[in-house]
Amino acid sequence: MKKLKFHLAVVSLVFFCACSSPEKAIVPLSTDPQFEDTYTIIWNGISNAYRYTDGNWKRDETYDYVFNVTQKRYQQQWKSIKSLHRLHPEYDGKAGARSQTMYFEINYALAGSKLAVNLFSSLGKGKGFSDREFRKQTLDFEVEGMSSFAPYDHIRIDQTYKYEEGLLEETVFLYKLKDGKEIPFMKNEEKAYFYVKGKLEHAPTIL
Repeated sequence: MKKLKFHLAVVSLVFFCACSSPEKAIVPLSTDPQFEDTYTIIWNGISNAYRYTDGNWKRDETYDYVFNVTQKRYQQQWKSIKSLHRLHPEYDGKAGARSQTMYFEINYALAGSKLAVNLFSSLGKGKGFSDREFRKQTLDFEVEGMSSFAPYDHIRIDQTYKYEEGLLEETVFLYKLKDGKEIPFMKNEEKAYFYVKGKLEHAPTIL
């Protein structure tokens, strides 16, 4: 836990943003893999999708997905790679390929009693805030390359890290910003469990 507290700093989605298929993935600014001087968490989760219709959120199982995130935490930065896959046979492909990979890089800076966040990702750039233990975070950004006719052009991610339970709860909110007003489109309710570096006393499975 001491190592975790020392290294806590930038990322996930997270991520999360699963209703967009970027045409290109950005390249991390550093080419150094930095394998040992970071705290790495692997997240494995599932997302339930909801569509905003007639003033209410309604389930849309065809947009559900499973996902994995490799989250590397450095002193004041997180770097994450998120891979997701939609399983439903009736998925219509309007949110991109069934399988997608995204990259997120988040930088933190102390701002009073909280942390200010600058987000750099393959989906777009944005800002946010976090508490100093990285338990509750909000990330908000404009999606790059979206048509003016698209049903959304912004994504907001609300994250709750329940470290003691090994659990991440996250809401990915897709909306269109028009004349300063938010118009809801879809949201994904994500839940993921984490895995950290460790040792096994024996083979985990036997046939």
